[in-house]
Amino acid sequence: MADEVILLDVNVSMFGMRVRIALAEKGVQYEYREENLADKSPFLLQMNPVHKKIPVLIHNGKPICESLIILDYIDNVWTHKSPLLPSDPYQRATARFWADFVDKKIFDAGRRIWTRKGEEQEAAKKEFIDALVLLQGELGDKPYFGGDQFGFVDISLITFYCWFYAYEKCGNFSIEEHCPKLISWAKRCMEKETVSKSLPDPNEVYEFVLMLKNKYGF
Repeated sequence: MADEVILLDVNVSMFGMRVRIALAEKGVQYEYREENLADKSPFLLQMNPVHKKIPVLIHNGKPICESLIILDYIDNVWTHKSPLLPSDPYQRATARFWADFVDKKIFDAGRRIWTRKGEEQEAAKKEFIDALVLLQGELGDKPYFGGDQFGFVDISLITFYCWFYAYEKCGNFSIEEHCPKLISWAKRCMEKETVSKSLPDPNEVYEFVLMLKNKYGF
C-alpha cells in the first residue's frame, strides 16, 4: 500500500518551504493543503494541538510537527535517496547546531526588521547581518554547508532567501553588500529545481509582509 503523505502548510512560510524542499529532494509524492492561519482548520488543530502551527507532515495518519524535526523524520523514513544529514556523528551534530542557529537568530531578527522602526529596527538589522556573517564564515569556500552535497543546513537557511527582498525593502539595506558569498551560495541553491519550485516569488512574500504591516500597524 502506498504511503499517504499530507502537508499542512502556508505558501510563504520559510518553515513549510523546508519540508517541501526535503520532500522534493527525496522524490516523495504528497497532498498539499494550504492553511489560513487567521482561521485555522479543525484538522490543523487536531494534528498539532500543542503549538497549533504549520508545517505539519502527516504520514499514514501520524502527524509530525516542527520543521527541523520533520526534516529529520523525512531523512530517516525515505532513505532511498541521498541523505540530508551526514553519516558522521560530529558532522550531524554540527549540522543540527547551525540549523538551530538559523531558527534562533535569523527568523527573530528578520521579523523585527519589518515589525519595528527606528533604533529597534537598526538593532535588528545589525543582529541579522551579524548572524548571516557567522553563517557565511561557516560556509567558507564550500559549495554547500555540508561540502559538495546540498543538505540539512542548506535547506534550513535557503528558505529565508525569498524573504531577503522584503527585509531589504523594509529595512533599506543590502544583504549582498555584507554577505556576498552567502548570496552566491543562495543563487547556487536556487539552480536546483527542488529548491526553486518550493520557494514563492520574493514579490509575493513582500506583498504578504505589506499586508501584515497594514493590518497590524507595524
